[in-house]
Amino acid sequence: MPLEIIGLLPAGGQATRLAPLPMSKELYPIGFRSDAGGMRPKVVSHYLLEKMRSAGVQKAFFILRPGKWDIPAYFGDGSMLNMYLGYLTVHVSHGVPYTLDQAYPFVKGAMIALGFPDILFEPADAFVELVKQQDKTQADAMLGLFPAENYQKVGMVDFDPVSGQVFQIIEKPQQTNLKYMWAIALWTPRFTEFLHHFLQSHSPAKELPIGDVVQASIQAGLSVNAVPFPQGSYRDIGTPDDLMQAIRDFTKE
Repeated sequence: MPLEIIGLLPAGGQATRLAPLPMSKELYPIGFRSDAGGMRPKVVSHYLLEKMRSAGVQKAFFILRPGKWDIPAYFGDGSMLNMYLGYLTVHVSHGVPYTLDQAYPFVKGAMIALGFPDILFEPADAFVELVKQQDKTQADAMLGLFPAENYQKVGMVDFDPVSGQVFQIIEKPQQTNLKYMWAIALWTPRFTEFLHHFLQSHSPAKELPIGDVVQASIQAGLSVNAVPFPQGSYRDIGTPDDLMQAIRDFTKE
C-alpha cells in the first residue's frame, strides 16, 4: 500500500526584510480566487497548498513561530482547501531543518512533501511529477528544480540530467556554472529519520540550511534524485522587489 503523503510548510521566519507587516507574510494576498460568494483575495500560501493537494496530499502541517496565530485563524481546519490542516510551533532559531524536525513525532513513517509557504512556483503539477518519479526510482528524496536567477541566494544543484541523480547541493555560491536551484521536495521515511538523527548529533554554531542536510544525506549514501522544470518559474515574496513583481504577475488588469 502506498505511504500517506503529508505536507510540511515551515513558517518560522520573522519576515524582517518586509517588516513591518500587518500579517504573517504567508498570508499576504497575491491575486484572487473564486468561491460560492464570488471573488476573494488569495493568500500566497494558498497556492502551495493547492499544488500539494493536486498530488494527493490530504493532510499538512504549518510549523509556526509563536505569534503567527493569524495563519491558523485564517485557514482553520483546512476545509477551505478540502484538506486537513494542523499547526505546530517551533522554539528554536537554527534554520529550516530544526523547524521541520518539530513535526517528527507526527509524520515519521509517512512520505513528506516540503514546500515553502512564501514562495510561488510553476508548473502547477510539480508535486505530481515528484510523486511519479519517486515511485519510478524509489529514491530516498526527490528535489524539484527551477531555473535560477539569483544563484547567490539559493541552493544550486549539480545533477545528472539523464538519470536525475543529484551529486551535490551548493548553498549560495558566489560563482557557479550550475543552472538549477531546488525549491520543493518529496522524501521517504528514511530521509525523515536521517534528518532527525543528523540534528541530534549536530551542534549548530550558525543557521543550518536544509540543503546542507540533503548534501549530508548524499554523503551518507542516501539516494537523492531531481526533476528539473526547464520552463518553470520561482519567486520568493520575502523581499519588497519580489513581492511587487508577484503582485504584478498574479493580479489581472
